[in-house]
Amino acid sequence: MRIEVLKHHAGIGTPRDDLSSKLKVLVTRDLPGDAISRLSERCQVDLPTPDEEIGHGRMIEHLADKQGLLCLLTDRIDAEVLDNAPLLKVISVCAVGYNNVAVEEATRRGIIVTNTPGVLRETTADLTWALLLAAARRIPEGDRMVRSGGFVGWSPSLLLGRDVHGKTLGIIGMGDIGAAVARRAAGFGMRILYHNRNPSPLAAEVGAEMASLDHLLSNADFVSLHVPLSQSTRHLIGKRELDMMRPTAILINVSRGEVVDEAALVDALRNGRIAGAGLDVYENEPKLAPGLVELDNVVLAPHVGSASVETREKMAQMAVRNLMDGLEGKKPPHLVNPQAYRG
Repeated sequence: MRIEVLKHHAGIGTPRDDLSSKLKVLVTRDLPGDAISRLSERCQVDLPTPDEEIGHGRMIEHLADKQGLLCLLTDRIDAEVLDNAPLLKVISVCAVGYNNVAVEEATRRGIIVTNTPGVLRETTADLTWALLLAAARRIPEGDRMVRSGGFVGWSPSLLLGRDVHGKTLGIIGMGDIGAAVARRAAGFGMRILYHNRNPSPLAAEVGAEMASLDHLLSNADFVSLHVPLSQSTRHLIGKRELDMMRPTAILINVSRGEVVDEAALVDALRNGRIAGAGLDVYENEPKLAPGLVELDNVVLAPHVGSASVETREKMAQMAVRNLMDGLEGKKPPHLVNPQAYRG
């Protein structure tokens, strides 16, 4: 951790006595906008340099004297980390998902866990459609062709893709993001199937029909995944499910990489059992399954579902508010484990 950052975020010229009286928080990565500056007005902020990695060991080292933690989905907060953070009161995850945190362990210790839901719904739905259209119309392939000098003139058979309008969209997970994706499908005149454990109250407003997983996979031209990661959703899409899809179908995943068996997906794409895929997340992120990067019929994005200036700034502000409310004894607006709150 660099001392200059601590001085900057605590306020240069702040009297030492005043500085020492502030609550101490660890922020694992700098965030867009002025959220960290706002946090530093009320807390002593420990922040890494831009080129510094906060691995598991350093996390433990720097949490020893901290009351608060603002972390990302990529930071593993397990029982060992919590065992070495005796003063920790609040974990604020700057993400919708929080499967990186041992929530039960945190609850047992009376540590509040929060997240930032809702704010990235529309932005992630936009990215879903960007991947779907790019994969259907083979946009990345065309971009590579033009840049490499391979485009020598129009041809009636050049990069033939798939129509999107009038086709069937299958949404697995009709939550807020799934419904936002479905609303956009209306402009393309698509039939919408969805699969949930329970009927979705959002389905009626988007005209979606509930279907079994097998029926959806067998009938959809595009399959879009919007489920959280859990024991029941890990490898939800594997060889069996991919074999059920149409050979002209395209799979989109902006949820969690582990929802898809990536090795089985590579095999299905390579052998033409499905036509294509668009991925923003990966099973062993940032590593890719062998052979995936060599395939032309998959669009690969670097986990940028919420990566717009507006959304990332809103997420940062929400994460800081969650953290400060928890540290000040207030009930945070986005509390994952309410049983840990002692208000």
